[in-house]
Order: sequence, then structure tokens, then C-alpha cells
Amino acid sequence: MSNIAHTYYPQSGRLVILGAGESGVGAAILGKDKGFDVFVSDMGQIADSYKQTLEKEQISFEEGKHSEELILNADLVVKSPGIPEKAPLIKQLRSLNKPLISEIEFAAQYTDAKLYCITGSNGKTTTTMLTYSLLKEGGVDVGLAGNIGNSFALQVARDPHACYVLEISSFMLDDMYHFRADVAVILNITPDHLDRYEYKMENYVASKFRMLQNQRETDYFIYCLDDPETVAALDKHPTKAIHLPFTQEQALTQGAFVDADNTLNILVPNREVFTMNIEELSLQGKHNVYNNSAAGLIAKVQELRNQSMKESMGSFVNIEHRLEHVASVGGVNYINDSKATNVNSVWYALESFSTDIVLIMGGVDKGNDYDMLRDLVKSKVKAIICIGKDTGRIHEAFEDDTEVIVNSASMSDAVQIASHLAKKGDTVLLSPACASFDWFKNYEERGDKFKEAVMAL
Repeated sequence: MSNIAHTYYPQSGRLVILGAGESGVGAAILGKDKGFDVFVSDMGQIADSYKQTLEKEQISFEEGKHSEELILNADLVVKSPGIPEKAPLIKQLRSLNKPLISEIEFAAQYTDAKLYCITGSNGKTTTTMLTYSLLKEGGVDVGLAGNIGNSFALQVARDPHACYVLEISSFMLDDMYHFRADVAVILNITPDHLDRYEYKMENYVASKFRMLQNQRETDYFIYCLDDPETVAALDKHPTKAIHLPFTQEQALTQGAFVDADNTLNILVPNREVFTMNIEELSLQGKHNVYNNSAAGLIAKVQELRNQSMKESMGSFVNIEHRLEHVASVGGVNYINDSKATNVNSVWYALESFSTDIVLIMGGVDKGNDYDMLRDLVKSKVKAIICIGKDTGRIHEAFEDDTEVIVNSASMSDAVQIASHLAKKGDTVLLSPACASFDWFKNYEERGDKFKEAVMAL
């Protein structure tokens, strides 16, 4: 039995894909394999590798425009999560009552694999990678998809697995209706992307809780008991699923918690109890104890052996651009946290290191509220170096909280300045709190430029 009854959406006819990135091209291939007449349309230029794939698969496409006459006749539309609801073409499709869904929703129709789905404002990439690593090393036939890895649709079409770990953003969830997660994880909810949610926190929270829709009594809901936004929303968004909370503030009889001896305890009904001292985890810092708790709960639901879990959790190496140790130069540690595109991610980063941090931050400000960083900046940050064009708000926010705030002309300039300000034992941390699109193509390029500049010191 598949996750979606096939009657929800047309199973043949014209399938239009809006956006030709990883998810769009994957959906196009799955659509082609299922017998749809597929057309891909991208408002921007399509990357050469994706263009070659579409040509090889003989899938028709256009770039640099959306031709209404080729799109409005669709029987089904799969749209990129990056396209907002207010885009004129989306409004037009909605007015014509065309089914508009995400790639995840589309692909879920064609698999009966177990779906372990992870969302949250922060930590979801790390937790998804850690969960995937735990399951893979535990001998499970598992795929990695969603925001990372090859697209879910492509894997369902050409590389199917018995289960998938999916990193799911709120933008994806907004276009998911009949999808069901066997295990739904909400790590935390903090203000992010509020421009897409009418600047209303409750709209963003409701989007995250779409993870729970359609869950059954035999499914699981994993969430952080220490996260106020999540806990406050529990009553409004009930689920029949088995609750597995995780916390660092109290003992539990079901879920995951850290006891007075710094031991992580994982307790899932009808499974062997798992314990591990948090000092043995390869990912250190309070936030990573949360990430390990969530991943460990999924591993226990999947009935992984304790020994296998211990080995994986003790040796896991984090992803690039997320609290990535680049080098130690003259006794100064350089940390690349370019993936920290919101204030909360920066809070986690600052919380992970001891005092005397030289912080490199800035870029395209998404309406950030820097208040939550103030105490950590006061107690830990000796200097802030601004990158990007939106530096005014950073100066305003922190001029009373740190001795030095300076602007830089480029990433290599920022790293040079940092190297003069930092002393032996200090940490230079790139953790921008902002999007990267002023100076860089994306956060990866921003992180790569930081690493190049560090290596050139």
C-alpha cells in the first residue's frame, strides 16, 4: 500500500514542473517514468548539469521565462519550494483550481517506504545527516533526500530504498496535503522566513506542524520539550501518533533525556533502553545533544542495536559549512558556520564555544531580531567584523555590547582583520545570521571563500 491513495491527484496527463533545480528535475524524471506528458519551466537560467539531464531524458523545458500557454493547461503542477504563493503565476493556477503540490508530496504517492521526516528552524541538516548515518551504518537500506542529497522523486524513480530520511522545510510542507510521515520530527521553532508567513509567527508554527497531518496511532512524533514555541502549539495541533519528547531539563519515562550524570537516556516503548555519556558524542555542544536525542529516538524506533548506535554517534563527522573546523593558525581556531543564515543558528554557534570569539557576520538581513544574541555577545564576543551590505543594523544592535565592530571590504579582508584581532586560544567564527546573496551565490560559496582566506593566512 502506498503512502497516498492514488486517487488524490491525476495519474496521467500533463505534468508541469516549476523550477529546474534538484527537486524539479527529479520530479520530471519520476513523472516521465510514470507516463505523464512532462514540461519543465524555470524563470531563471537552468544549471548546465540539469539541462543535460533533461535533454538526455528527452523532457521538454524552457528557461528564463514562464510561458502561460504551456503551463496553464497542466493537469498537475509540482512547484519548487522557493516560489512564493504571491507569485502571479501561482495565483493564476490557484484561480483555475489546478492541483499545486511539492516534489515530496508527488513522489510519496509512488513508494511504500518508511518516511522519517525532520523539520525545525535549526539543526535539521545535522540531525538528518546523523540519522541517515546511524541507519546506514546500522545496516538499513536507507535513502537521504529533501533539502539534501539526490531528490526524493529521483530516488523513488531510479534508486528506491526501504526507508528515507527526509529533511523538510516549511516551504515544502506548505505544498504537502496527503503525505504521511511514519516518524515526524520537529526539532525547534524560532522566527525565520517570516516574510513568507505574513510576518505572523503562528502561521510559521502552523506550517511546521503540517508534519503531523495524516499520522496514525502506529506512527511517532518526536519533539523538543524544552522549545517553548513547539510546546505552546501542541494543543492546537493534536496527533494520534506516539509522542517521543526529548529534553535536557527533566527525567522522562518515554522519550530522551540527559540525567545528572550527563548520560543521554533514550526510552522508546518495546525497545531496549539506550544510554551514552554525552561527552562521548562526536558532536559537542548543548544543541548537538538535542540533535543526537532526535536521531537516537529514530534509530530506536527502527530497532537499531545499541552498540551500532554508540559507534555511529561517537564517530559522526558533521556536514560542511555547519560549525566546521577549518584550521588552527597561530593557536587561533577558525570555524566555518556559513550555513547559519538566521539569528537562532548564530545563538547555537556562540553557545558551542567558550569566550573570546571574533565573530564575522552580516549579509542580506531577513528582518533579524538580534536581541536574543545580546547576552552571548556581551559575555563571549571580543569583536564583530561585518561582511555584506546590511551592516547598519548589526552596528545598531551590538555597539554597546562589544568593544570592536568594524566593516570589511571582502571575505579575505574580514579574515585578515580577524587574524589581527584574535590571540592564541581565541576562536574566529564565521556565523553570518543573514542570507548570502549580496556578495555570494549561496552560503556554500560564502563558506568556501572563508576557508580559502583562512588557508591563505
